[in-house]
Order: sequence, then structure tokens, then C-alpha cells
Amino acid sequence: MRGDDVALLQSVLAKLGFDCGRADGIFGANTLRALTDFQQNYGLTVDGICGVNTIRALERTSSQSGLGPGIVAVREYETLLASANHNSRPRILVGSFSQITKYTRLLVRELRAAGDDVVTVESDNPHAHAQTANSFVADLYFGVVISEVPEVRFEYYQTDSFVSAGGKLAAELCAQHVAGFVNLNPEVRGMQLPVLRETRMPAVVCTLGPRTSEHELLDLVTPLRTALAAWCDNPFH
Repeated sequence: MRGDDVALLQSVLAKLGFDCGRADGIFGANTLRALTDFQQNYGLTVDGICGVNTIRALERTSSQSGLGPGIVAVREYETLLASANHNSRPRILVGSFSQITKYTRLLVRELRAAGDDVVTVESDNPHAHAQTANSFVADLYFGVVISEVPEVRFEYYQTDSFVSAGGKLAAELCAQHVAGFVNLNPEVRGMQLPVLRETRMPAVVCTLGPRTSEHELLDLVTPLRTALAAWCDNPFH
């Protein structure tokens, strides 16, 4: 099962401290475990079914849970804090979609030259990007794609009830460095793209318009490398 109702269920469970992972709208094993944990704690029949009694219990309990960020946001914050206090550099996965491989390979080469632990995935399938990033246990996913957008966008994961703090910071850093280096006016936007929804770490997708020239693409490499390196140095800023 998947859809907005599942995403809402995941958000409510996270607010109550039952960790079902990101609110991706997919009723998977983590969501099932969180729901049955809630049912057990509330004294309901533990069947993993979000029926009338469970919905009423969720509504009653969530009305008293306050306006905190929820367990998923707190866990991401703690992961960033641990990474910032660790001696090793964060692990980065650079994802390349079609028509952009040449430039992402150059970005990967420059990040590695700076000492960062970087791997890359080249595929048009966003699910392959997410699976590779999760398998690599990356601290940050950074993808680049050509789309029909008229401007450069840096997109991070956001829903009505959740904002990826690490992803938003990385997106904002990228936009700041790009705006100060090349003649572009990038936009930062919270989105629910599949690769942003399915990755378990802070993630950013750089979306470029089809009219972005080769010269502009080459010019983007340096500010992006600088922005990602800055995020690795301090993912809180």
C-alpha cells in the first residue's frame, strides 16, 4: 500500500516517537513495525491494520503530542552531529542521470582529490540511485539531472510535516556558492521526488534546464565542489 494516507500515518507515528523512517507514503516493514508497536503500547489488538480503533487512538494521542519535529527529524540531527564530531570525512554519493555524466565525473574527481570519500551511480532510474546510496551508507546524496525547468534548482526532501534539515542546508549552500560564482539565479525548493523520498540520508538534487550551456555546466563544477566540501566540514553551519 502507498499514498498520502500512508504518509500521514507515518508522520503521526513519528510525532509520537514510533520510528517508521521517512514519510515516503509506502507501507513497508518499518511502518508495519511502528504501527504494531503503537498498538501494543496503546493496548489495542496488535494486527498491523490501521482500522477505526487505531485511527481514533492515533487522533486522540497525537492531539496531545505537541509540535516537535518527530523522531525521524531528531534522528537525522543526531546523525549529522555524530558525523560532525567524527574525525573521518562524510561519505558522499554523487548520482548522475542522463546527459550529465561527463560533468558529474569531473565533480567526483575533484571531490576525491580534496580527500572526500565519494562514489557515483549513473542511471536514469531514481530507485537505483536511492538503493546505491543506502547500501553505501552515504552521509549525503547529491544528484544531478537535466529537466524542463527554466532555471537551476536545488531540491531537498520536504513534506507537510517533515523537513530534512541536512538536505536543506546542503541545498542552500549549493545555491549560495553557485549564485556567487556563475551568472545564474538558483532556486532552493523542498520536494518529494522519488530519490529524495527513498534515500535514508540528507539528499539534494540539482535540476538543470535543457538550455544550460556546456560552458555553464563546466563552471558549476567548482562552486558545487566547494559547497559540498563546506557541508562536509560542518553540516550544521
